[in-house]
Amino acid sequence: MNLFDQLIEKAQSNRQRIVLPESTEPRTLKAANQILGEGIADIILIGNRDEIFAKAESLNLKNIDKAIVYNPADTDTLEPIANLFYELRKSKGITIEDARRIAADPLYFGCLLIKSGKADGQVAGALNTTGNVLRAAFQTIKTMPGVSVVSGAFLMLLPESSSYGTNSILVFADCAVCPDPTAEELAQIAVSTSYTARDIAGFEPRIAMLSFSTKGSASHERIDKVIKATQIVKETHPEIEIDGELQSDAAIVPSVAQQKAPGSNIAGKANVLVFPSLETGNIAYKLVQRLAGVTAVGPILQGMAAPVNDLSRGCFPDDIYKTIIITCNQAIGMKSHK
Repeated sequence: MNLFDQLIEKAQSNRQRIVLPESTEPRTLKAANQILGEGIADIILIGNRDEIFAKAESLNLKNIDKAIVYNPADTDTLEPIANLFYELRKSKGITIEDARRIAADPLYFGCLLIKSGKADGQVAGALNTTGNVLRAAFQTIKTMPGVSVVSGAFLMLLPESSSYGTNSILVFADCAVCPDPTAEELAQIAVSTSYTARDIAGFEPRIAMLSFSTKGSASHERIDKVIKATQIVKETHPEIEIDGELQSDAAIVPSVAQQKAPGSNIAGKANVLVFPSLETGNIAYKLVQRLAGVTAVGPILQGMAAPVNDLSRGCFPDDIYKTIIITCNQAIGMKSHK
């Protein structure tokens, strides 16, 4: 059973409520139709019921009538959601009229459904920019306790014959969001990625905090940041297996680890690689993806108090389908951590 088969089975056995706010977008509806047909999740759509169902009918989608539909244009539907947003943001000077206007935006409405306990996660971005998707989440759901930074992880699905990672999977982070994290933020990224490794990749994380130095082989303030971040995680989350600073070869190649970091419990067998900056993480995942023919699944947004995942505007229905499955498993995992 491959990774997505396992994630589907887990989602089917513990169905989550996932909001798709871009509810008349054809790729989104096709993905929703498949999810509903396979009983993977309960789908919540935002908008006019007649328009949504008419669009689904034009696409010959037979399962959309199983979705739950909320229409922000309905005053009785909008008012409690707007009041919730007003309570969340009134300290920022927002008026109730502003709250009604903003809460009617499907991105905000979906996040507020999550905040109110009526949904478990949201997937958007087929039509909206990453900035808009994240802004709605930041202003409503906010980040996990003890976390101030959102980051993006990729599952790197290696060839089955690969000896690297666990079950031929490595997790890379941050490759999508935070340009130049502080030591404290880098530590938070490592902790968030540990949850992704458990909840999505399905293994116990062994985290390598990467740098251009291994155990003091070079000296620089950027190395100091990685060392400090590693120490923070060790002190605040002693249950997490982590080590750093490590060069990438020392992190995953046993023979190199024996030479460069013989006393490390992570070197040579890391399955999670945390990069010191966004540029290094983004460059690394794209190079590995293209040069090694590795499948990169993500970005999986991590650090939010409830899962909200962003899509590429060039995505395909299958990308949305898989992102919904990942979001379901994040939601299941988050509930188990509480």
